[in-house]
Amino acid sequence: MSTNIAVAGGTGLVGAMVVEEVRRAGATPVVIARSRGIDLTTGAGLAEALGGVDAVIDASNVDTLRAKRSVAFFEAATGRLLAAGVAAGVRHHVALSIVGCDRVDLPYYLGKRRQEELVVTGPVPWSVLRATQFHEFAGQLVERSPRPFAMALRMRTQPVAAREVAAALVTAALGEPGGRLPDLGGPRPEDLGRMVRATVRARGSRRIVVPVPMAGRAGRQVTEGGLLPGAGATLGQVTFDDWLAGV
Repeated sequence: MSTNIAVAGGTGLVGAMVVEEVRRAGATPVVIARSRGIDLTTGAGLAEALGGVDAVIDASNVDTLRAKRSVAFFEAATGRLLAAGVAAGVRHHVALSIVGCDRVDLPYYLGKRRQEELVVTGPVPWSVLRATQFHEFAGQLVERSPRPFAMALRMRTQPVAAREVAAALVTAALGEPGGRLPDLGGPRPEDLGRMVRATVRARGSRRIVVPVPMAGRAGRQVTEGGLLPGAGATLGQVTFDDWLAGV
């Protein structure tokens, strides 16, 4: 009998990879996304989608830089996902979170903190996997920058391949609930500015890279290593340069 694993945010960057990894593991993915008629924030279609599901992987996301919107999304989405999971008899809830979300006060991270709180105190046995920024992060900064510029935040990160994160989430979901899992980061720390410059070169772009300091308390927290994985972390094998060369 096949194991059914629901993937919330299953059409997003990591979610789509998770769906592929679920299939590769011999399990059956159930994609939860608005494009499939399932809305996490309202609960529409959620009960039907979770029928017969053994585990849930929550890779859902919201595109915002505002704390209020981030908290509101994760509070609604996580609350409804957990409630529907209890009703459906889901045995394991796996949430994807971010390394440093508990020690760096970026507005978006406040929503991730709320998500973790709900999962940890919720009614479904759980695992939380915190990962560092993905290799795609530098490219996302370039794409979001006003032309002809490419904004490069001055920060240290330890980027990880999204594919490795997806594989780790599926491994967790197929196992027993493990609580807070070891952080997952890339093989080595990187300077984000260098990553942005390398991305611009690899794309043959004429964008002008502009270093942007991170100000305020969050900037200090990042400078102090707030986004880097701690002791005991699991490290991926794909470096940013290797990943970029393969794009």
